[in-house]
Formats: sequence, C-alpha cells, structure tokens
Amino acid sequence: MKLSSIVLAPLLVSAAVVGAAEADPPTRILVAFHSQTGNTEALAHLVRDGVASVEGVEARLRKVGAVTDEEILQADGILLGTPVHWATVSVETRTFLDRVGGVLLQAGLLQREGRTAGAFCTGGGAAMGKEMARLTILNAFLTMRFLVIGGIEGDGFGTLGPEATTPDPKSPLASEEKQAARDSGERFARLTRQVRLGVGR
Repeated sequence: MKLSSIVLAPLLVSAAVVGAAEADPPTRILVAFHSQTGNTEALAHLVRDGVASVEGVEARLRKVGAVTDEEILQADGILLGTPVHWATVSVETRTFLDRVGGVLLQAGLLQREGRTAGAFCTGGGAAMGKEMARLTILNAFLTMRFLVIGGIEGDGFGTLGPEATTPDPKSPLASEEKQAARDSGERFARLTRQVRLGVGR
C-alpha cells in the first residue's frame, strides 16, 4: 500500500464519521402543558430548560391549546404537564391526549415505533392525586405505543415524572422540585435522542 493511502485512510474515516453526525436530524421534543394558576407553566419551563440542554435536541414549549397537528406529527417525544383536578388530570389535558391519538391515527402513524412520552404535574397537597394524574397521562401514551420515560429525583431514584406541591397560586417551587424538573427534562431528551438515532439506523 502506498504511503499516501495509509495517511489518507484515517482522514476519510474521520470525514465519514463527521458527515454521519451532521446528517443526523435534530430530535424534536414537545413540552406541552395546561396551567390554570401558573404553577404548572413554571414547572414546564424548567422541564424545557433540561430538554434544551441536550445537544442535537430541539425543544418546543407550548400550551396544549396552542399545539398544532404538525407539531404532534413531528415530535419524537412529548412531555405533558397538568395541574391536578379532582385527583386526576385536567379536562384540557385529557382533551389534548385525545387529540394526539386522533392526529396520529388519522395520519396512519399510530403504530410508528420509537416515540417517547413523559408526564409532570403540580398539585395542592402532598398527595392529592399527583400520582394518579401522571399515571393517567402515561397510560394514555402507552396505549398509543409511546415508550414511557420517567423522571429522576435528587437521590437518583426514578419517578413517574417531575411534580411540585403548590398549595396556592403564588406558591414558589421548592429548589429540589426545580432541580428534579431540569434533571428529568435532560434525561428525557438524552434517552429520546438515543432511541431515535437507534431506530433511524
């Protein structure tokens, strides 16, 4: 083999690796939420910050009523937030879940593999249905064949997703709730990107 070939071979391999990396499309994650008093919206912003911290990920933050059909179809992952109403999700959140299923079904994409989903919520008490609200969201997404990704809390244990206890509309989020929201958003984005790149290849 000629010396020039030996020198060029690593360069060609490096160029191929760089080209493949540049060809990877951004992973699109939709952070959708319903918020009545502003608490769930505040949590949604923190979750979005965590999502946006991952390289190669495009984060979109939307109120459920402002999400377009195209954004649903383009999303590689959906994180959905709700306030707890009567120990479960709000009506607006349930309506959004119905709409996601309808949009995917009409587009013939309900059986597409590789989409991810997660949940987060706020509630007025230590319990008050926060577990039920998140499980309701996750169950709906599982029915739509999404892969569910849970949250992570300060000690490293997994959770159903970020949550915050907000006794009144002006309740500030606790520092540990804020950190868990960011960490969970980062984990969701990182794993969603890994899934999408793996499915794409």
